[in-house]
Amino acid sequence: MQLTRLELLAPARNAEIGIAAIDCGADAVYIAGPAFGARAAAGNEVEEIARLCRYAHLYGARIFATVNTLIQPEETEEALALMQALYEAGVDVFIVQDLNLLSLPLPPVELHASTQTAIRTPERAKALEALGFKRLVLERQLTLEQVRAIREAVQCELEFFVHGAICVGYSGECYLSQQLTGRSANRGACAQVCRSRYDLVDADGRVLVRDRTLLSPRDLRLDARIADLIAAGITSFKIEGRLKNESYVKNIVRHYRNVLDGFIAGHPGYVAASAGHPEGGFTAAPDKTFNRGYTELMLDGRGLKLASIDAAKALGEPVGEIAAVRGREITLKDAPRSQSVTKLLTNGDGLSFVGRSDEVTGARAEVVQGNRVTLRETTGLVPGMRVYRNWDAAFERELEKNMPRRVIDVAVRYASQDGQTHLTADTSDGLHAEIAFAETADPAKDPQRAREAIRTQLSKHTDIFSFQVETINTDTDYFYPAARINGWRRDLAADLRRQAENRPRPAAPYTPQPAAGTLNVSTLDIPRELLRSRYCIKWELGMCPKLAAKDSMRSGVAQRLYLVNQGNRLQLEFDCARCEMTILPVAAETDA
Repeated sequence: MQLTRLELLAPARNAEIGIAAIDCGADAVYIAGPAFGARAAAGNEVEEIARLCRYAHLYGARIFATVNTLIQPEETEEALALMQALYEAGVDVFIVQDLNLLSLPLPPVELHASTQTAIRTPERAKALEALGFKRLVLERQLTLEQVRAIREAVQCELEFFVHGAICVGYSGECYLSQQLTGRSANRGACAQVCRSRYDLVDADGRVLVRDRTLLSPRDLRLDARIADLIAAGITSFKIEGRLKNESYVKNIVRHYRNVLDGFIAGHPGYVAASAGHPEGGFTAAPDKTFNRGYTELMLDGRGLKLASIDAAKALGEPVGEIAAVRGREITLKDAPRSQSVTKLLTNGDGLSFVGRSDEVTGARAEVVQGNRVTLRETTGLVPGMRVYRNWDAAFERELEKNMPRRVIDVAVRYASQDGQTHLTADTSDGLHAEIAFAETADPAKDPQRAREAIRTQLSKHTDIFSFQVETINTDTDYFYPAARINGWRRDLAADLRRQAENRPRPAAPYTPQPAAGTLNVSTLDIPRELLRSRYCIKWELGMCPKLAAKDSMRSGVAQRLYLVNQGNRLQLEFDCARCEMTILPVAAETDA
């Protein structure tokens, strides 16, 4: 039976975080080199990526290099030289946005089409597959139905984001940052202006909503939908976060490793895409990691609200509300449906406070005594404010000090027949080692005890391997000192380690496609349409003409709406036939 390999793909800002992701169960890691990586603040030297590759390849895990910015014509040679250096460092995949790169003689590794290549339709997917891409990274704002349609149209692999921050616009087609700050998202310098606060103003100048993060979506979380995505044709599950810290990556990777392993355990036709598994260590708790609240986005079509309108920050876990403020000390009481504050809080926890106008402030808990918490400053805090914990100090210490150990299971078979002894060791991913010798040991006076010694001494951890004796077959049982049996295990481990360090890297020769660049969707210049999205402010605020509710919100509102922020003015348009919102520079109003 042909097994389907399911891949958990983790982000890494640097090599150390990438190694932590591998230890926590990632099958692959995506990371940027020193340039062209779509995250200017997350670049890495080639030597560091080589170190990460060496570690990942021990487990058959793969390293994807992000070369997913638009390339200036004068940078072409530099980009090609970097890709060659990354290939020589051991990189297994290039994730590409600029299709002009496909006209170059690229190194022979897999090419994946970045989500920034705007893969939203079967037609677009087929066009990119025809260029030689082994995998397509789909747009986040797709429904399951759209994913299935793309799956039916192409034969290549499909990858989908399952966790993390969401771009409010279609990936690769957002020019808000470039328009407002001069920093181009397609050059890796996005200023995240979608997380800024805006007023919503109508054409008559009335402020409908004041000072809210109107373009800030909640974070994606699809752990409950993994089976649905697999059924729709997804085989790679991607976690967002190349700018996130190490604790985020550890916690979220470990959680999704557990989810995928649970699915694989119940479905014999599926296997993990790499060898080994995390053993021991912390218990994952995704709610304790930074998030803006969670959403399943458009997976089932437009339904629940997506916005984190009150704040783009992480509120965290609800722990109660302020009952009293005395000097630097606040007293907390349980809010409805909250857990006990005395059970939750510890010294060093980070707290966030939400007032009646939904403004959010934060503070560190310096001393916790039951439901009384001493802060450095309590200015602005009043009774009735809701309290959340957005930094769990005890959990963060656990993440740092109690890491899992990633091990590869090894099945050992011992056989001794006609004076010849033979040991074999096999991993599930095809590594094989053996030892054979003519027997010189004395027959065992207690055969049962001798067999038990072999089983006990061989069934241990050595290096990255966890040995387990599967069979012992003999016509004569021999007595061996424990040191000799341990030596066999170490020799087998050393042989397996050498093989793991030298796993073959499949070649993926690529035929240059001179006209591929004509299929680029993104541009270096700013187009008239700054952003297009299925995220819709009218829907989020109950102003959608398709909604029957909140008529009072819609009545009397002038047709044209604007976002205003620090002197910047953006025009909103609504393509209701496609159920999409667009953002234009205000100058476009006089051009119409």
